[in-house]
Amino acid sequence: MTISLAEAETILTTGFAPWVRALDIKVEAITPEGSATLSIPITDQIARIGGIVSGQALATLADTAMVFACFGHLGAPVPVATTNLDTQFLRPGKGSRVRCVARVERAGKALIFARADLLAEPDDKLIAQASATFFKP
Repeated sequence: MTISLAEAETILTTGFAPWVRALDIKVEAITPEGSATLSIPITDQIARIGGIVSGQALATLADTAMVFACFGHLGAPVPVATTNLDTQFLRPGKGSRVRCVARVERAGKALIFARADLLAEPDDKLIAQASATFFKP
């Protein structure tokens, strides 16, 4: 089963905490191959001194995008729990939006391993990378 963008937006609206939804996340793509692309606008609410996107917002976007990549891989919004999240901040995030491209690298019966690249738009500069392990109860 493939999850449509409309279904993904509904899942985001009904299944995620209000503080995650406050980032104004947009689901841009989700594939049955286990990839997802999500983005957020860079606003004053998530910027710190100098207009740089906060690490907390980047880590939240990466985690959420990797969860959607898991949903794409599984073909449904099956609950998954983040057991490990590692984020490397490579350069200051500035611009108009942050786009996160996530993908499932490997999936077993109980564990799913994913990676994500976060890029600042409009320049498409890589600002952070993340990897995570998810438990599928």
